[in-house]
Amino acid sequence: MGYSSVFFIIIAHMGINVGKDYGAWKNVGGRFEQFPDEKQVIKERRNQYSFSFSEAELVQMSTPDLYIVYGDIRFKQNQIYFSPGRDVPDMVKLRFTLSGSARIYNQVNKKQYDFNANQQNIIYMPELDGTGVYDTNQNYRFFEVHFAKEKFLQLAENSNQALQVLADHLDSGRYAQIAEQDLPVSWAMQNCMQEILHCQYTGGLKLLFIESKCTELLVLQAESFERAVAKKNNLPLPSAYDKDCIYFARDYLIKHIHQPPSVAALARICGINEYKLKQGFKGLFDKSIFGYLNDHKLQQAKEMLLEGTPIKSVAFQLGYSSVQHFSNAFKQKFAVSPGKVRN
Repeated sequence: MGYSSVFFIIIAHMGINVGKDYGAWKNVGGRFEQFPDEKQVIKERRNQYSFSFSEAELVQMSTPDLYIVYGDIRFKQNQIYFSPGRDVPDMVKLRFTLSGSARIYNQVNKKQYDFNANQQNIIYMPELDGTGVYDTNQNYRFFEVHFAKEKFLQLAENSNQALQVLADHLDSGRYAQIAEQDLPVSWAMQNCMQEILHCQYTGGLKLLFIESKCTELLVLQAESFERAVAKKNNLPLPSAYDKDCIYFARDYLIKHIHQPPSVAALARICGINEYKLKQGFKGLFDKSIFGYLNDHKLQQAKEMLLEGTPIKSVAFQLGYSSVQHFSNAFKQKFAVSPGKVRN
């Protein structure tokens, strides 16, 4: 999403239908609107809703690549129904539950999502059709940042492993979240949200500030999940210098995917000892060095097959010893043979 040749800005209000009974819908949010004024780069509004099942106040901000919403809701009944709104863009959601609790079941992908106070996650849910169960004893407050698909893919391209895996799911249209278990909302994240809601800049400076703070929120979340992976593996996070070396090693491996160096040679190339390289790689990416390389090769193979490259050529280009070896590795990762993907 962005500027067209006549500077149209698409403002994405994330409309959704809610109701106390399935079929008795009330629309919350809005629809796509076009503004042919190139100077209008951010739109804001505050809405209050009063329904038989809830009272709500929503603060919404939209830019060409972002949709931000802060909600404060008092539910009058425990269970609510949802159905998809119209013209909802393809976006990935940074989700922060500030108070209250909720449990949402999405009939589309048959998955349950639990939202608890002071918890956060990154979710890709292109369509919601199902039910929500809420605590009626306290207000449910949330803050969300929705990144347009192309913008998120751009930001995730050279980030950490968790964001890249999520981006792969997003690019393929698969429902996903960065981690199965939510993590706490940190003080730095709360501060970012407050700065967004109380921004005093105007015009282009406000747009620049809002975009930078939303990107900062994404970085803080990515870092928190990176730390969670390291803790799960009982590994310390590397120092800033070691982390730079490990990311350099990751990029070098990808660049030399056809003839990867040994671990010892890679350690010398990136300026770190073998132990720190192996342990740090596991801590940052939740995989061994060559486990990561193998996954990257297979993902590249999948893209080549979808583009129509013959299976034998894919296996040869990516350095597999035989087509059978490649086929076995591919099927083990994707649970489908290369031939079926190509067809």
